[in-house]
Amino acid sequence: MIRLFTAIAIPPEIGEGLLSRQHGIEGARWRPLEAFHIPLRFVGDVAEDVAADLDEALAGIAAPAFDLELAGAGHFGEGADIHAVWAGVDESAPLRQLQKSHERAARAADLKPESRLYTPHVTLAYLKRPSIPEVGAWLQANNLLRSPTFRVDRFGLYSSWRTRDGSAYRLEREYSLDA
Repeated sequence: MIRLFTAIAIPPEIGEGLLSRQHGIEGARWRPLEAFHIPLRFVGDVAEDVAADLDEALAGIAAPAFDLELAGAGHFGEGADIHAVWAGVDESAPLRQLQKSHERAARAADLKPESRLYTPHVTLAYLKRPSIPEVGAWLQANNLLRSPTFRVDRFGLYSSWRTRDGSAYRLEREYSLDA
């Protein structure tokens, strides 16, 4: 079994700007630069043959390259159950189309449909029972976040495993978008 997801890697020059925002929430597990990505489809634990089918379906995606910007900040969970803070992604029709292509690829590999609403984001920290006022202050301080525009010309299939410090990721395969 292998734990997989698909995502767009954040360019290092954009990620550097996110690193400067990683403070102000006691006990937050801030993510390193190399972990910054915009998830497209969480796959979960799958057998090697299913991973191969998914790889084949992803390789068949034909989509144009596009420009993207990060914008705003948010969180997942409510109240004492807030478990992550993130940088948002500016609304993008090409990004939404690409995400839908990933959902179709997952279904072609006989994976169950994703039931959660797609929220494009870059996770900056995982939280465990955070101070609600600290999270509120962080959100207020970062809600006007805006990155420079960056080009998205590829996406990746990543494996994931849990470590003492959070999840670690490895790029298994990269797929180019049409120039």
